[in-house]
Amino acid sequence: MSTQTMTAWQVRRPGPIATRPLQRAELPVPQPGPGELLVAVRACGVCRTDLHVAEGDLAVHKPDVVPGHEVVAEVVAVGDGAGTEFAVGDRVGIAWLRHTCGECIYCRRGAENLCPQSRYTGWDADGGYAEFATVPAAFALPLPPGYSDTELAPLLCAGIIGYRALLRADLPPGGRLGIYGFGGSAHLTAQVALALGAEVHVMTRGEHARELALSLGAASAQGPADPPPVPLDSAILFAPVGELVLPALEALDRGGTLAIAGIHLSDIPTLNYQRHLFQERQVRSVTANTRADARAFLKFAAEHRISVTHPVYPLDRADEALADLAAGRFSGAAVLTV
Repeated sequence: MSTQTMTAWQVRRPGPIATRPLQRAELPVPQPGPGELLVAVRACGVCRTDLHVAEGDLAVHKPDVVPGHEVVAEVVAVGDGAGTEFAVGDRVGIAWLRHTCGECIYCRRGAENLCPQSRYTGWDADGGYAEFATVPAAFALPLPPGYSDTELAPLLCAGIIGYRALLRADLPPGGRLGIYGFGGSAHLTAQVALALGAEVHVMTRGEHARELALSLGAASAQGPADPPPVPLDSAILFAPVGELVLPALEALDRGGTLAIAGIHLSDIPTLNYQRHLFQERQVRSVTANTRADARAFLKFAAEHRISVTHPVYPLDRADEALADLAAGRFSGAAVLTV
């Protein structure tokens, strides 16, 4: 390969986004190890988890890590032992989950997202805020046709984790789903729920986000702590705001389930058992995803056209995209293009 170096962004000193923790760098192009693919990045989603890594909400796993785990790319080299599913020229996806041991009790029972040895793209290993990246072939994902690179990128975390959160929320057929926060993941999950016949109610800050929710088919949209117009069978909390757990639980009907979708959440205030949990209401966390989740969601996306709101930034403005995410300056899921 003629290119020896590449443009990338690294988290140099985690801290508030105003301190510019993300710094541009020229790095060597990585080489694929055994079982890995080398890919040329075409698009990479800008996820709130990237912001948590940059700001230090998630403790550093790899110093100077290149963030980004919603990567749409083209295979340019195949390492030894990488198998035959992917070949040079294929379009592939790289998601958050990058490695599991395959041998622990969690992996053996199909819960590889709970593997104690799990590792993650853009946290434990360099990700997609760069011109090139590597991925273990066993964790690369085939992508559905009919979507552009920039439309596909948010599906690879925002879509996948939202899909798992919807499963964890245990929504009954034709049920009423509440969504708290309406950013990149929520606006995709709402469409999945609607396609499955749910009635969706959105609680979120920002007029533009509420307008987007209604335009996608939500039955109502109101402020983040406002009560929905009907009792909810299920709810998903996407906003990383622990204070919203209480109004979300209060909004649940008897037997309802609240799923908390984020990897980071601020502290939850004291719960009142009678008001928040009695009558068999329950709270469930969501931890990463399995490869089975990813493939099931991408199959769903192939069968049901999902509209992706995705403001686009060039790679050389990655720091600006992350700052705009922190400030809530856009709706949907921003994407970097290379």
